[in-house]
Parts: sequence; C-alpha cells; structure tokens
Amino acid sequence: MVQKYQSPVRVYKYPFELVMAAYEKRFPTCPQIPVFLGSEVLRESRSADGSVHVVERSCRLRVEAPRLLRKIAGVEHVVFVQRNILNWKERTLRIEAHNETFASRVVVKENCSYTVHPENEDWTCFEQSASLDIRSFFGFESALEKIAMKQYTANVKKGKEVIEHYLNELISQGTSHVPRWTPARVREEDACSQAVLGDPDSLEVDGPSSSQSPVCEMVGTDGDKLDADYIERCLGQLTPMQESCLIQLRRWLQENHKGKIPKDQHILRFLRARDFHLDKAREMLCQSLSWRKQHQVDLLLQTWRPPALLEEFFAGGWHYQDVDGRPLYILRLGHMDTKGLMKAMGEEALLQHVLSVNEEGQKRCEGNTKQFGRPISSWTCLVDLEGLNMRHLWRPGVKALLRMIEVVEDNYPETLGRLLIVRAPRVFPVLWTLISPFINENTRQKFLIYSGGNYQGPGGLVDYLDKEVIPDFLGGECMCNVPEGGLVPKSLYLTEEEQQQSDQLCQWRETYQSASVLRGAPHEVTVEILEGESVITWDFDILRGDVVFSLYHTKQAPRLGSGEPGAKAGRQLTDRGWASSTDYSCVEAPLICREGESIQGSHVTRWPGIYLLQWQMHTPPGSVVEDVLTALHSPGPRCKLLYYYEVLASEDFRGSMSSLESCTSGFSQLSAATSLSSSGQSHSSSLVSR
Repeated sequence: MVQKYQSPVRVYKYPFELVMAAYEKRFPTCPQIPVFLGSEVLRESRSADGSVHVVERSCRLRVEAPRLLRKIAGVEHVVFVQRNILNWKERTLRIEAHNETFASRVVVKENCSYTVHPENEDWTCFEQSASLDIRSFFGFESALEKIAMKQYTANVKKGKEVIEHYLNELISQGTSHVPRWTPARVREEDACSQAVLGDPDSLEVDGPSSSQSPVCEMVGTDGDKLDADYIERCLGQLTPMQESCLIQLRRWLQENHKGKIPKDQHILRFLRARDFHLDKAREMLCQSLSWRKQHQVDLLLQTWRPPALLEEFFAGGWHYQDVDGRPLYILRLGHMDTKGLMKAMGEEALLQHVLSVNEEGQKRCEGNTKQFGRPISSWTCLVDLEGLNMRHLWRPGVKALLRMIEVVEDNYPETLGRLLIVRAPRVFPVLWTLISPFINENTRQKFLIYSGGNYQGPGGLVDYLDKEVIPDFLGGECMCNVPEGGLVPKSLYLTEEEQQQSDQLCQWRETYQSASVLRGAPHEVTVEILEGESVITWDFDILRGDVVFSLYHTKQAPRLGSGEPGAKAGRQLTDRGWASSTDYSCVEAPLICREGESIQGSHVTRWPGIYLLQWQMHTPPGSVVEDVLTALHSPGPRCKLLYYYEVLASEDFRGSMSSLESCTSGFSQLSAATSLSSSGQSHSSSLVSR
C-alpha cells in the first residue's frame, strides 16, 4: 500500500528572496537536522539571464532504525537525490527528491514548492507532498513503513523551525532585505537556451505546481487550500500526519462529492473518530453525508420547532459553558418522563429534537471558537439522574434511546467533550449495562459519574464548571432555565389510531409477549441462572384485570408435561407439592398490579438455579379460589398482560460495573453499595407506573 503525505500551506511572513537566502544556508550540512549528514552538488546550471537556477544534489541521511534492521539492510545511511529549480523571475522554488538507496525495494518521492503569497507579495508560502511505496524489504515491510513515516513527519515538523532559525540568524547578522531579481541584457545566441530554461513547463516537474500557476493552486481566496496557521488557530494542534489526512480527505471531497462540502471541523471529527485512518473516515463521512441529504438535516435548525409539549416536559437545555469554553448542555433525565413523551409525541419527534440539539451544539462550538479565540469543537453534557427509577427501563424507551445513540455516534462523532453524570442512583448500573455496549469506547472514556453528593466539593463539578454557572438545583448559585420535566398527563397521549398510523404501536408490541391469566392458573416464566450476581429485569403492562406479580427461586427445575418438553412459559410450572422455604423461596415480594398499570423492575440474583416470574389473578380478600380445571373450563374473567424480561449476565453486569468504576472515583460509593447488595443479599426493585 502506498502511504501519502500532504502538508498544509505554511506561511513565512518574509519576502521570497530572504526565505531563499535562509534555505541555502541548509547546505551542504545542517546541524539543526541531525539525520542530515551532508550533501554534494552533482549538477548545476543557470539560464543566460540568471533567472533560473537548477541544482541537483546527492543528500545523505542517517537511518534511525533498530540496530537489527540496520544490520539486515547493511546500511547506516541512505542516499537521496534532490533537484531544485529556482525561478527568480517567477519567484518560485520547486523541489523534487527521490531515494537512490534500495530504489528497487522502496520508492520514496517528495515534491515541495516555495511561492509568493497570493494576497501579500512580501510573504512566502511553502507546501510539501510525498509518497512511500515499500515493495519488499526482507520481511520487515510493516516495521519499515512505521519507522519511515515517523521519521519523515518528525523532519517535516523540524523543517519550518530550521528555516525560521536561519531567517533569525540572517536578520541578527544585519541581512533583513534581499533585492529582487532584475533582468540583465541577454545576448542573441543565448536567447534559445534562456527560453528553454525559463519555461517552467519545459522542466518536466511533477510537483503540485507543474500544470498551472502555483500561487493560485496553493492559497486560493476561495479556500481550496488549508493554511497551517488557520489549522492551529481554528482546528487545534495536529501532528503532520493528521494535517495530511485532513487535507487529503478534504481534497477528495472537493473532487468527488456532489453537494455541499462539510466544514473542516466536521471533517476532522470523522477523522478523529476513526483514529485518522483515511479510508475508514472517508467511508463513515460519506455515509453520514448521504444520511444528512436523505433526511435534510442541514435545514433542521431552520425547519424544526419543538412542540409546546416538548418544550414543557423535555428536561434539557443549553446553559452557558464549562471551564474550557465548551458549550454546556444540561439534561435532567431523572425528572423526565421518557415513556410519557414517547406515548405523547412518538419516537420520531424525540429523535428530531435530539438531532436539533446536536446541530445547535455544533453551531455553538463555532460561536465559542470565535468568542474565546481558540478551537472548540465539542460540548459538555451534564446529566442529573435524581429521580431515575425502573420506569426509565421501559423497553420501548430503552430501544429508542439505543437508536438515538446509534444515530448520534454515526453522524456526530467526537462532538461530546465530556459527560458529567451526577446523583446516579442504585438502579443506574442496570441501565448502564443495557446501553454501554452501544457507546463507542472513545466516548465512554469521557464519562465522569458521581453518586449521591460526590459531585460537590473538590474533584466534583467545580473542576469542570465555574462556580458562577453551577445550577441552583445542584447547590450552585446560578438560576437554570432548563425545564423541570415531570409526568406527561395521560390525556396528552397519542390515540391508539395515531400510534398505529406511525407503526409505533406495532413496533412496541413486537418487543413483548402476550399472556392470559386465569383464576387458579397463573402464568409463569422460568429463567435459568448459571451463576450468581446476574440481573433479571422485567417490564410488563396490565391490559385487563388485576394481577399479583411474584418472583421465586428454586434449585430444581419444574416438571414439564410430556407434550411440552421445552416449555419455558405459558402455564403453571410450579409443582403443587412443593413446600415454601423448602423447595422454593419467594425472592420478590408479591406486588399487586392494577389494570392499566405499567411495571418495570429488576432483581440482582444471589444464587444460581431456576427463577420463576409468576403472574396470578388478584383475588380480593374473602373470595373463593377455584381450582385449575374449573378455571380452564369456565367462561369466567381472565387477565391479559404484555411482558418482556431480560437477563444481564454476571460477566456483562460486573464488567459494566468495572467500566463505571474506571470512569471516575466518584462512582465508588454507588459501586460499593451495589456490590454489597448483590453479594450480601438479593437486591430487587419494581416501579409501578401508568
């Protein structure tokens, strides 16, 4: 594979002639570049009027590689041939270089050019490109490629410093001005040779400026090139290879993408998301650009207006900035009725709002970059989990959250600079286990999680937010205008017909299984747990009647009828001959669930074995309980429910806890509490909602 490098345009704020005087001081040796061992002139020629000066040099570079590799290669230095074409009249220097050592195994080509800045004739621009093609190298191709690229980029960074060093040296010695070239009288017999040497196209230079005016191509006023100072000022500190990847991807988009070219900050985010792997970043960016075009995301901020219900109950909003100047978004997730919002607005409306928040975030980053005079490309999110409970584990809501995470990860990479999670309750590890596999590892590293009051004091919010902007509901002095959220009135829910029109109801019901419960014939589901400290979660809606939900543990599997060899649910599985506390035990206190209620809960198991989720018809005190056969053959009332359950394996759950602990020491109290609960006794909880 051919590795390529393309530099941004580097600007020296000195005239071309003075820069050339500094450049010539690099030869024949340059102490400022230790790997440059020296050079000698092979050929040299000038045009008759002296306007064009061509020099060909042989340059020796020391090999900075492991001793074993140098021993196998049999060389301590490599030889490059450099051809310089200096045109005083046009005020350009074109440099071509290629390797002579191992030329049959490794091909290195480099093209550089110095030209006059198009907007200031007293400034000089420099641009550089190179390619590396390792065909074979004694089985060390990969190692050589890494060494070569590392050494080359180090020398690129050093190159500008060397020129500036010699410029300062010239000025300190009293040379601050070099007169421009002026034509001398040309003899008639030299006219032909002058015409040949003076024509840049006749020199057969393959560099970036060979086909047209180098000035226009290098720093056009239409922004077709990137200036190194602009990169540092607006995009941040990048390594030479990172700059090269940005320039190459930007150029590829200009040449191949049909449509609006994204901003440099946007391109850079995708490169960072793929660790500056050019092909992977290009694929990810192209997919995102297609998605933006398909859903007209570029127009979202102009076309999307949140409905009044969303403005009232969506507990999130922008609030000043953090200590690094990043825009700050506050989300009071624990106060937000995600289930109610989805039933009242629909999943698509919530997704549109989340996308508009991300679009607004990018816009605010650009504004803060201008305001603070330094590159700001990401924002901080402060999530308050006070009030988070099992209701937030409503499965359609969790699935919608996972979908939103996927959309944001794919299309807004590297926009989250830091995520501060405060007042995390004990139920949070369950939610974290469900969603963390869908969050990119780089993003997870930006999470800081605090339980209880750990966010207060040193090491807490004051390390990331100025005291003047910490919200009042977190003990700060700043009034926060973010909506408080709250339960969405059931009267505002979409009708079943409206939900079916958007296929939402169908999608939700596909998540669940349905069951009927008769008097004396409970519905039971067996769950086999192979190791302790797993987590059983459940989520069910009571459609008709009242039921009692219980969770049991037994060491032996229930006997199944011959007609149902693999049955896991659907009829009474407990043996009527079993004795409580001997054959089985109740590990979740019976919970009476009324018609229309929605219940979410979880249980951290202590022992392996069989767990039974049981729903039985609620019998008011004093009622007569019928036997199973009577219940099955009588037309009496029955209860209906939709249920969903899931087991979070011990490995996943404990791994998730370890992941949380590594996010921040502020999570240690919550971690310890959960660990104590799961190791000392089974921990369970259920929440009843509408």
